[in-house]
Formats: sequence, structure tokens, C-alpha cells
Amino acid sequence: MAVRHQLIKRPPHVVWSVLADPDRYSEWVVGTSDTWPAEGQWPQTGASLTFEVRLGPWTVSNRTVVRRCEPPRQLELEAHSGPLGTARIALDVREWGEDTLLIVDEHPLRGAGGTLHNAAFEVLVQLRHRAMLNRLADLCESRPLPEPAGR
Repeated sequence: MAVRHQLIKRPPHVVWSVLADPDRYSEWVVGTSDTWPAEGQWPQTGASLTFEVRLGPWTVSNRTVVRRCEPPRQLELEAHSGPLGTARIALDVREWGEDTLLIVDEHPLRGAGGTLHNAAFEVLVQLRHRAMLNRLADLCESRPLPEPAGR
């Protein structure tokens, strides 16, 4: 099971605003080159995004469905990856002083991804998560903090 965390130097509402923005999804999810709404209102439970993955001249489209949404703390997604099957991705947004501790937990649910899951696959997922969480932190930390009230 791939679990990784990242301290993001912004409060949880800033991190949640990026997670809840379907237009930003492809900016922080590694391997995704483009996304667009499929069903529902992202990130409400049942909503989905179609995403595109480009590998050289090949393009593959799949989708991600929101399975659980408890703003601004938890978002659980099911990523459909064609013949590889599906994976559960849980994002836990925790207040950490003035910052946010974001924990991502991903594991295969169905299909070949679950059957082929092994230590080598786990290493690749961990590398992907490291890059993904760094991208997400960069997006969040590039947003200016609001001025304190009374200034």
C-alpha cells in the first residue's frame, strides 16, 4: 500500500481549493496531460473527470470518480486505468499548525494492477507520489496568503 505525506506551507482551505478545482487536476497529478469534466460537480461524491495520458505518440483517456468527499478534509477517488484496472486514492488534508499535512494513500482495487502489485510496483507508485505531492505543494504555496483582518 503506497502511503506518502507532504507538509504544505499553506492552511488547509488553500490546499482544499486546489484539490476541489477540476481545472488544476492535470497540473498536480503526475502522468495526466489534460482533464475535463465528465459527470456531476467536482468534487462532489459521484462526480468524475476524464483524464488523458500521453505516452509519446499515443494518447489514452480514462476517468477518475469521486467516491467520498468531506470538505475540506477528505477526498477519496477511484482512478480507472483501462486494462490496468482501478485504484483507490485517498487524500487526507490535516491542519498542522498554520500549515497542512497532506497524506495520500493509494492502492489497487480491481484488475491487473491488483494482480501485478508487488514491491517494484510499490517503488514506482512512491516515486510518482513524491512528484505529485511536490507539484501540489508548489501550486498551493504559489498562492498568496490573504492579509490578516484589521490591516
